[in-house]
Amino acid sequence: MSTLTISEPHPNGPEQFDAATFAAYALSSPEKLAAVLDHSLVKPDATRTRVLELCREAAEYRFACATVNPCWVSLATAALAGTGIPVGVVLGFPLGANLPASRKVEAAEVLKLGVHDIDMVLNIGLLKSGLAADYDAVRQDIRDVVEQAHDHGAIVKVVLETCLLTFEEKLRGAELAIGAGADFLQTSTGFSTGGATTDDLTLLRSTYGNRVGVKASGGIRSLADASAMLKAGASRIGASASVRIVSELASR
Repeated sequence: MSTLTISEPHPNGPEQFDAATFAAYALSSPEKLAAVLDHSLVKPDATRTRVLELCREAAEYRFACATVNPCWVSLATAALAGTGIPVGVVLGFPLGANLPASRKVEAAEVLKLGVHDIDMVLNIGLLKSGLAADYDAVRQDIRDVVEQAHDHGAIVKVVLETCLLTFEEKLRGAELAIGAGADFLQTSTGFSTGGATTDDLTLLRSTYGNRVGVKASGGIRSLADASAMLKAGASRIGASASVRIVSELASR
């Protein structure tokens, strides 16, 4: 039976992420802010026309990536070919309750189509069940996706869905994701009972420092929201309101 050690916050540790400096840099110009925004369209009623508009906006504003549902990956990669803007995709979205085998196959398929960023929702129910065997299953599910992604030069952001987790579960989920090789911890899907909070970002950054990136997502609709998340420790932000956020900064 495996065990999982949960890290304690180490605010003065040598590997801390300098949130204030990063936030000041990201907020210093619209271009720099755009570079940390994942421009996202993952609603179930997203149409072909709207996905193409998302890709056009991503190329125009130079966002970090354009994130879509799996069925639109081919369209997005074709639309963004030659622009230098990566395509992102959500897997196991928004519940995280997929069969590991089906998620592994889907990851392989979207990677073949040219995806660079994979945002996968961990299996929330297994994490909350609290058994060692369930923790192992959560870790392996993530590792199966991470290994494929890294073989293709892609990255993986693991969505914790923090609004559904206790303090201890947030740390356990983060440890499992990091142990499986995840590149980012992500707060939320935006489809559950709550989105990103500054408290959760501060918790993840104070505990894990520079060990992993931290992405804030869910409910970030304004420059004020984005600024608060960056100052709390986010190094990437997922938003459908990316154009509005960057435009707010440009207008200042």
